[in-house]
Amino acid sequence: MARVYMYADETGDLGYGSDAPYFGIGTATYRGEHSQALWAGLELRTQLEAKGVRVQHGLHAKNDSRSTRSAMFDVIAHQAPRFDTTFLYKEKAYARVQQRGPVYLYQQAIYLHFKEILRQVSCAGDEVFVIAGHLQTNAKRAASYQAVRAVCSQIATDRTVVPCVWDAPSSWGIQVADYGLWSTQRVLLGRTSPWHVRCVEPTLKSVFKPWGTP
Repeated sequence: MARVYMYADETGDLGYGSDAPYFGIGTATYRGEHSQALWAGLELRTQLEAKGVRVQHGLHAKNDSRSTRSAMFDVIAHQAPRFDTTFLYKEKAYARVQQRGPVYLYQQAIYLHFKEILRQVSCAGDEVFVIAGHLQTNAKRAASYQAVRAVCSQIATDRTVVPCVWDAPSSWGIQVADYGLWSTQRVLLGRTSPWHVRCVEPTLKSVFKPWGTP
């Protein structure tokens, strides 16, 4: 039996008809003990603070400066976690899916991602920790935990799956997942990510688009 840690984050808003064409889920997976990776995350944050960069809320690719992104991607390249992503093209969602609202869209993304990837990164008898970042609003936080818990209970037939929904700043792995997802989404949308080929692509195992593309 092994322990597997799947850190998950999301990108794009849950609204239909918004400027964000996709809602995405991304994971960074570490198999087994990875305390050195967590230590490296702490070291990076303290080194950034020593240079005058405030990171009291952790690292977030969308908001970080180019120099901070570069430092973060260097650490990611060294750690080389497994990255997987799922992007739902919202315009092609069935009407009945849209009618069930934003939380159901989140649940669909979680389910479609984990039902495939969880079995690829773990074996029967393993203990898998699914550590996902909270959605932003208080109303959605409880719903996000219930969504992750429901999906884990459906998948956990021959292995133990433990759902954890945490604040992203409290988890290095969630921040790594955020960076991998941010970079992959930029490539998907035809934008630039100068770190993608070196730091993400070598261990990016899937870019799943079950609802197609524009």
